[in-house]
Amino acid sequence: MDCMASTDDQNKLFNPDALDWRRVNPRLITVRFILITLWFGLPVIGGLVCWVIFRHWWIALPTGVWAALGVWVAWLCPRQVRAIGYLERADDLLIRKGILMRELKVVPYGRLQYLDVTAGPLNRRFGLAELSLKTAAGSLDASLPGLEADEAARLRDHLSELGSARMAGL
Repeated sequence: MDCMASTDDQNKLFNPDALDWRRVNPRLITVRFILITLWFGLPVIGGLVCWVIFRHWWIALPTGVWAALGVWVAWLCPRQVRAIGYLERADDLLIRKGILMRELKVVPYGRLQYLDVTAGPLNRRFGLAELSLKTAAGSLDASLPGLEADEAARLRDHLSELGSARMAGL
């Protein structure tokens, strides 16, 4: 008996009924590239300056490792953003993320406690927002980064209406 799940089984697990997922805005890649540059690029520049001044090999080693890690994270970024998707169904919202560690969250409308839309300065500059969802008993928290600001507001209002209607029936 084969212990490994087939690719078809995996695709069915994270794409039930071969549904057509909505993707987040590709401008999220640019936002994440800017953040990666800040988090990885500035320390690398600082390490290179220290290495030029002091010429110690032990300064170059962590700087090189940090630079390699930054390149790897930047290489993964577009794939990670393309892997984020959501789907509004009749009774729930599906959110999927991840490349290596895939994740599929099913958020029933009747369990929604509150919805939160946030947009930092960089997201606002690119017209993006993040929608966070919290469910009853805190058992499920989900977020959708990289939504257009208008789509985030529409989704927040729509999910709020559906959540209120479903909870009234309980």
